[in-house]
Amino acid sequence: MKTAVEELSPTRVKLTVEVPFDELRPSMDAAYKKVAQQVRVPGFRPGKVPARIIEQRFGRAVVLEETLNDAVPKLYGQAVDEVDVFPVSQPDIEVTKIDDGEQIEFTAEVDIRPNFEVPDYQGAEVTVDSAEVSDEDVDTQLNSLRQRFATLTGVERAATSGDFVVMDLRAEINGENIEEQQASEVSYEVGAGSVLQGLDDALEGMSAGEEKSFKTELVGGENAGEEADVIINVKAVKEKVLPELDDEFAQLASEFDTLDELKNSIREQARRNKLIDQVVQAREKALDALLEKIDIPLPDSALKAEVDARKHNLDHQVSESGLSRDAFFRLYQTTEEERLAEFETGSARAIKIGFILDKIVKSEELGVSEQELTNFVVRRAMEMGVQPNELAKHLADNDQLTLAMVEIVRDKARSVLGDAAKVVDTDGNEVDLKAIYTEINGEEVVEEDAPAEEQASADDKDKAEA
Repeated sequence: MKTAVEELSPTRVKLTVEVPFDELRPSMDAAYKKVAQQVRVPGFRPGKVPARIIEQRFGRAVVLEETLNDAVPKLYGQAVDEVDVFPVSQPDIEVTKIDDGEQIEFTAEVDIRPNFEVPDYQGAEVTVDSAEVSDEDVDTQLNSLRQRFATLTGVERAATSGDFVVMDLRAEINGENIEEQQASEVSYEVGAGSVLQGLDDALEGMSAGEEKSFKTELVGGENAGEEADVIINVKAVKEKVLPELDDEFAQLASEFDTLDELKNSIREQARRNKLIDQVVQAREKALDALLEKIDIPLPDSALKAEVDARKHNLDHQVSESGLSRDAFFRLYQTTEEERLAEFETGSARAIKIGFILDKIVKSEELGVSEQELTNFVVRRAMEMGVQPNELAKHLADNDQLTLAMVEIVRDKARSVLGDAAKVVDTDGNEVDLKAIYTEINGEEVVEEDAPAEEQASADDKDKAEA
């Protein structure tokens, strides 16, 4: 087989492949067997029709077509490996010549990963947040814990922001009650920011036993987007009462006997979280520094596929929410236009990052051990709430194990970037990532064998990628 490469653009090539007929023999033998199974010829059992009879009865073109359908995709894969290009889209293949008995020729146009060099990343200077834990950090965590153990107490007064109300709701359009737009005994925090516009304003100042109506646009159901009268009937007003910060609260909210012990534990965990954040920030900022140095042209098909995938995921989220599109974006305090604009920039960045990390994976000869793949599946299964063997079977059945391995080695490449950087915090202190690994894991981390996901929590890694 002979392959020639023509560069159509920095991100697209045309392969011209010439294949001697002898190399088609396995596919041709398979084609005769397949056709023999499909045709019926008097005097021959199914699958036993000789090749010469098939050609006499149905023509050699039928066999050649079946042969090429089987052979060309495989030959294309071989050609790609020979010329060392990295396709990022499905190829446009055209058989341009069939010289029966001699050779065939076909072309394949395909988008590829562009050629570029990764600049030296040793000693790249990056700045991360300080890991110093302040009293305010501890107080914030304590307050959050108090909120979880707060109690609701009924009050004989009008509702204000932060209070909880128990209410009945119903909606009417032109005086006609909408059956699916009513609910009883709903508990709601005033000022929480309901997707039902006007609800918070209407509840402010209402007392138990009062009823009020307001006009708004419905956000779900068959009448989503239509204006309706929403009638509120407040059954009760309750205020949130936070527990006192004392030893009794520490015993209620934790395994500790005293408030001081609880505070010390919160301080230690906050420091651990900040150290993990430093690792994540160092890797991401080292990657950002590389991105700024490289101008990487993007294949149109890859960019479109990434944007379309994000749009599809967004449509699914909106559909699953049961809200109208306007209400959905209002809930997340954004607009559809803003989200779509983010898709364009985010998709381009994600593709470039993938290209860079793959280059580092190759140059650093990073691989995946069986144990690393097992650890990945176990951790991901825990996040998803499924059994590891179920997830492993799903990945294998859907040909996704390769994608899992790509994710693992790309995480390793992020780790390589972070470890190669010169890291300081916002206070000017040098940050030793290897010392952080040791403190987090409780043992020394061997750089070559320790994947990034074992050095920093998966949650923080996902936050950085988002």
